[in-house]
Amino acid sequence: MSEQDKAPVLKASDLAEDIQVKVFELADQAVKNYTVEKDIAAFLKKELDQTYGATWHVIVGKSFGSYVTHEQGYFIYFYIGELAFLVFKSG
Repeated sequence: MSEQDKAPVLKASDLAEDIQVKVFELADQAVKNYTVEKDIAAFLKKELDQTYGATWHVIVGKSFGSYVTHEQGYFIYFYIGELAFLVFKSG
């Protein structure tokens, strides 16, 4: 099974359900269209900034640590295959 065939696995979120669904759709699209983690993150950030306003932050990778401050109601952490996605809004 390839990365692009895997469903998102939610680890933590305080996003509204409709935004969460949109993030999953965009992440799936990004994984299908890009292979470089930086490009996946850039695509997702650009789409979220356009759809929901600035300022979104997107971290994508197989191994990273983080400690972030985000706006309440705008945080999600999930996996697609081995790729972890940390997406949050701040500012």
